[in-house]
Amino acid sequence: MSSSVTLTPPQPPLEWKDQPAGVLDKTHELIKKSRSLQDTIAALESAQCNFDTVFKALSLHEAEVDNQSEPLSFYQNVSPDEKLRDASNDAEKLLRDFGIESSMRVDVYNALKHAEKNIKESGVKLSPEEQRLVDKMILDGKRAGLDLAEDKRAELMQLKKQLSQTCLEFSKNYNEEKGTISLTADDLAGVPADVISGYKLTPGVNGAPDTYGITFKTPDIFPIFKYAQNPKTRERTMQAYEDRLAINVPLLKQAIDLRWKCAKLLGYETWADYIEEPKMVKTSAHVHKFLSDLVEKLMPVGIKDRDTLLELKRIEHEEKGYEYDGKFYIWDYRYYDTRFVEKTLSLDDAKVKEYFPVDVVVPTILKIYQDLLGVDFVEMKDADTWHQEVQLFQVWNKGATTESEFLGYTYLDLFPREAKYPHAAVWPIVQGYTKQDGTRNYPVTAMVANLAKPLPGKPATMRHDDVVTFFHEMGHVFHGLLSLTEFSRFHGTSVARDFVEAPSQMLENWCWEPQVLKKMSSHFETKEPLSDDLIQKLIQSRYVNAGLYFLRQLFFGKFDMRLHTETTGDADYNAIWGTMREEVSLVKSGAKETAGPGTFAHIAGGYDAGYYGYMYSLVFSADMYKAVFAKDPLSPESGQRYRESILQPGGSRDEMDSLKARH
Repeated sequence: MSSSVTLTPPQPPLEWKDQPAGVLDKTHELIKKSRSLQDTIAALESAQCNFDTVFKALSLHEAEVDNQSEPLSFYQNVSPDEKLRDASNDAEKLLRDFGIESSMRVDVYNALKHAEKNIKESGVKLSPEEQRLVDKMILDGKRAGLDLAEDKRAELMQLKKQLSQTCLEFSKNYNEEKGTISLTADDLAGVPADVISGYKLTPGVNGAPDTYGITFKTPDIFPIFKYAQNPKTRERTMQAYEDRLAINVPLLKQAIDLRWKCAKLLGYETWADYIEEPKMVKTSAHVHKFLSDLVEKLMPVGIKDRDTLLELKRIEHEEKGYEYDGKFYIWDYRYYDTRFVEKTLSLDDAKVKEYFPVDVVVPTILKIYQDLLGVDFVEMKDADTWHQEVQLFQVWNKGATTESEFLGYTYLDLFPREAKYPHAAVWPIVQGYTKQDGTRNYPVTAMVANLAKPLPGKPATMRHDDVVTFFHEMGHVFHGLLSLTEFSRFHGTSVARDFVEAPSQMLENWCWEPQVLKKMSSHFETKEPLSDDLIQKLIQSRYVNAGLYFLRQLFFGKFDMRLHTETTGDADYNAIWGTMREEVSLVKSGAKETAGPGTFAHIAGGYDAGYYGYMYSLVFSADMYKAVFAKDPLSPESGQRYRESILQPGGSRDEMDSLKARH
């Protein structure tokens, strides 16, 4: 990517040369140093405790440890080396256990309280961000259970460690799942030929037909749900897809049970009440009301959508001689949603995909972001990374003339491979903050995705859904790069969990703007952009069957809250999943119960009692877009205002204060 910036960054890029044994050695050394620093702070006399000796010292050390430990933990999501992934997972177990021990140190908590008392009594004036650090660190101690009796604290620490290990095992299974399903050419009738050509072909023996081995990665499996004409193919494939992580269901149940025990020890009625307390929503009761109100409002819309698609199903089944039972199944949803768009808008998803070659879309999206937010990307060719397909970029203020205008680094790891994290996400590998000597520690982010790879004679192309996802995830990248906070714990996406998606959700709007669609579309053969007619059809498709789409999101949110607000005992999670999905999202699971809960990675990966946040933050994202960008989505002036009011503060102030500042 061309850029006029030729400066040398003031901070070198990370090195990715770790060996499995070295990962664990480094981890043990980091823990040793941390424990020593905590011992030093705990040994301070009460009169020696102040902001610099306690709060700032702990914050700086936490940042330094995170900067070294996060890359070690990251390998498990992306490394092609199984031994390195295992070592990375083991390192994270050690770090999580140590983190739990650290959070339970009463002696350090006492030093924090002494420092808080001394600050108040001395009349020292702290900056707003410094005061927020004090408040948050004291609250951390209270929420960690440090006011409990010693025996209860010991019990809580063991429960937290068990919970951490259980969630790590769940995530490891999720990342390393390698299942496949075998289908014949007849089974795949309706699936585009270019998709089928990417499947692994196994010749038949003894007169048996050839079969195609299909992984459960998104680029492989989703075309079957959208295009396979035979309902038995879609049913079989969906059931295999939902059962691919049955091993995780007992782990999920174990995690839920442990969370309930922790909540009771901490004096909360439910785990959800504990989790919601520091968020914008504040209580689980507010979450329940939010979700229930939305379900009530959307249910009539969803029923109408379902009945419309069910009529399409009836007509097709009669035409093709398939048995029709008048029911709408989970494997019908994407297929008939696609048929409806094709029928009512004459919009062929596979045709649209031809206008979004990866090698055009990715640099164009980066260019849009660069112009909008006033930055320059400089690719570092032949950089040291964890895989040869990974790209590394320096990021600078636009037209930078001094090293002080450096912003950080970002990695793009865009294509699927075995044992790699299977969806799209962004990792804040290094946080930005002000170091002890007053210089800046610059952030490093990594976007991991699973876009379709090139095929013989045809470049890699993206569905419009993929384009939206890429735009969304790049929003998280820039939140991490453009945040400018003094303390690392407030950097970037370190905001309330039910606000964190709002900036990225807002940026999805660009993918539905005609001028943006023109910019980033280029037919892989003709090089022509999308026609005005296709753009209008694409825009019209945005809210087609929106009732069913949002009810599906609400099902996930309600299932999450069901497990975290109602005791489940020996309840069958798979049965709860199927029943709730039918009640809320209006699709039936069929005769065979599946292990859907084992695939719900959010619930083990930090979004426990938090999935509602995807819908909750949509309110804020719509408000930000209307207030800042609706008149001119590509205005650099508006982009600068958004950068300064939303991205730059990170979590250093209340989210509502940032929202008010955007005007």
